[in-house]
Amino acid sequence: MTRYLAVRVAQALGVLWAAYTVSFLVLFALPGDPVSALVGGDSSDVTPEQLDAVRAEYGFDRPLPAQYVHRLGQVLTGDLGRSVATGRPVTELLGEAVGPTVQIAAAGLLVALVVGGGLAVGAHATRHRVLAGLLLALPPLGVAVPSFWFGLALVQLFSFTFPLFPAVGQKGPASLVLPALTLALPTGAVVAQVLSASLRRTLREPFVDTAWAKGAGPTRVHLGHVLRNAALPALTMTGLVVGGLLSGAVVTETVFSRAGLGRLTATSVGAQDLPVVQGIVLLAAVVFVAVNLVVDLVHPVLDPRLPTTARRAARVPAPDRPAELLSAAPAGA
Repeated sequence: MTRYLAVRVAQALGVLWAAYTVSFLVLFALPGDPVSALVGGDSSDVTPEQLDAVRAEYGFDRPLPAQYVHRLGQVLTGDLGRSVATGRPVTELLGEAVGPTVQIAAAGLLVALVVGGGLAVGAHATRHRVLAGLLLALPPLGVAVPSFWFGLALVQLFSFTFPLFPAVGQKGPASLVLPALTLALPTGAVVAQVLSASLRRTLREPFVDTAWAKGAGPTRVHLGHVLRNAALPALTMTGLVVGGLLSGAVVTETVFSRAGLGRLTATSVGAQDLPVVQGIVLLAAVVFVAVNLVVDLVHPVLDPRLPTTARRAARVPAPDRPAELLSAAPAGA
């Protein structure tokens, strides 16, 4: 297990380094000058000497490799630099923006799991074919529709037609409902599709028939055997879901005029505030890598059929039962 953990951590660090390097090269390859954008482009009120002084202050006058090494050293010490537009530390700006984004992302993830899981389980639990077909037709529709359309439709319906929730702002729990739903609907559709396909495969497994033959009740069969095994593929896509929530927050916070990482990203890109944009990219990469690392560590515990567990078991004395039978046993059987 220690070796498995070390390999996963090393891979996570490699992903973070790649995210930093790619974001650095892409941002500095963009046309334009962040310092010129700060002072208003070709403003005649600013002399070339003043522009050079500002570039020197932020290190933009150095060669690109020197800037890369310097900024990488800052990142390794936890210093993301200062915003070109405001002069404030990037970590301070991120700290202020991350809270509201975490609120809508967490609420959206919770609603997505409930809605997506409910659709998938309901479609396979019902005996009515028409209802099952209707439930299975909703996830593809949710995936195809852009998230901003969901946001605009929810605002029109629940803020103007039926004034139940505020359309903008972030005062009180009521202002969290529509943004969370905007994030949750497309994400829940993805969860429903993955879980539905997994349920369909799991219900055909021999161990399900064995559980019924042993006299297990419907609750134990569906929750203890079918759902537990079918949920494993959905667990592995948690990292992608979290990444989708973070990217969707940019659009959602813009639609609902909420402060957060989405609005900070939009304003920073518009102002070519490279330190802030790179800080946001690194923060998103850290969250994505951390979630996937946790999933990688939890998955072998839930599913002993994984190769990592088999390799670990191969280093201990062979049990009485053949290894083939042990590796074929389903989780929770």
